[in-house]
Amino acid sequence: MSYRAILFDLGRVLVNFEFEHAYRKLESLCPHAAVEIPKRLAESGLAVQYESGLIESPEFVTKLTQILDLNVEYERFCDLFCSIFTDSLVPDRLVEELASRYRLVLLSNTNAIHFEMVRRTYPVLRHFHDFTLSYEVKAMKPNPAIYLDAVAKAGCKPEECFYTDDIPAFIAGAKQLGIDAVRFENAEQIEREMRARGIL
Repeated sequence: MSYRAILFDLGRVLVNFEFEHAYRKLESLCPHAAVEIPKRLAESGLAVQYESGLIESPEFVTKLTQILDLNVEYERFCDLFCSIFTDSLVPDRLVEELASRYRLVLLSNTNAIHFEMVRRTYPVLRHFHDFTLSYEVKAMKPNPAIYLDAVAKAGCKPEECFYTDDIPAFIAGAKQLGIDAVRFENAEQIEREMRARGIL
């Protein structure tokens, strides 16, 4: 089977992130320790609602600042919330080469605040032909609906897609639909996987 599309995850594949960066910054502005912030966030279920597109950005920020007893303006919160992102993990030249020969689709569990910031800040996203984002599709990996949206945007059959993600459960979800999927470890490893398949 020849490949017609390449699907990439975003976080810890194209762009690295560390939640602790944001927790430490928030700690200085609220009465909760950095280690308590993710617990409060998890208990609220807000992140899943937001990434599933069930609530909009203003409501998410309002509710989260209430949960954390945080008194900051919306724009300031967005800056803090986006401070999780660090370095690019896949070379721009590799993505550019793939985009010249295949349909390139981003497939990510993400939210509007994070995605808008990443799109502004990381030039690698300019190479993508389309985006399948959980908050727009209203489904999160490993829900089959989000993969099928990406395949539809790729304009080909699932087995004509190659996909990489850092989370094993999300790789398994893709494989169940017939997508050739490989867990991302680093850029060199994924380039080897692509060469072995004749993609590069």
